[in-house]
Amino acid sequence: MAQAMRQSSLQGELEIEVEIRASAKQYHNLLVGSPQDVPRATPNNIQGCKQLEGECGKVGNVIFWNYVIDGQPKVMKERIEALDSEKNLMVARVIEGDLMKEFKSFLITIQATPKQRGPGSVVKCHIKYEKIDEKVAHPETILELFVKGSKDMDEMLCSKV
Repeated sequence: MAQAMRQSSLQGELEIEVEIRASAKQYHNLLVGSPQDVPRATPNNIQGCKQLEGECGKVGNVIFWNYVIDGQPKVMKERIEALDSEKNLMVARVIEGDLMKEFKSFLITIQATPKQRGPGSVVKCHIKYEKIDEKVAHPETILELFVKGSKDMDEMLCSKV
C-alpha cells in the first residue's frame, strides 16, 4: 500500500496510489476547484474546509482544513504552490496546524491520471517532509486519510449522474 521513498533520519518521502472510478478531471476539479465540497463527500475524515486567501483553483490559494486522524480532530492550513490542470496535478505546502508541531516542512503532491485500460483513474499522493526530531513518526496516517477521503470523493462523484 504505502511506499516509502528515500529517507534520512529526519527527512522522508511517502507515496500511495488509489484506484477510483471517476475520471481524473472530475477528481481534480473537486479537490482543486470545489474543496468546500470535500467535507460533504467524506464527513468522517474531513469535517470542514474554508478558503482563507486567494482564489479557489489558483496558485497561492490558502485553505484551512478540519480533519480527523485516529478519532482525533486536527487542523491544517495549506497554500497551493503549483497547479497543472492538464496533468490534474496539485502541490500544496502545509503552513500551519497540527502537522507543523511535528514537522519543519510538509509538502503534498496529488495527481490524478486516467487508467491505461478502461474507465476510471489512479490518484497518487506523494508527501515530502522533514520531522522536527527523531521521535516523530513517519506520517502514514496522512496517507490513510488520503485513501479514505479519495474513495469517499469517488463515491460522491460517481453517484452524480
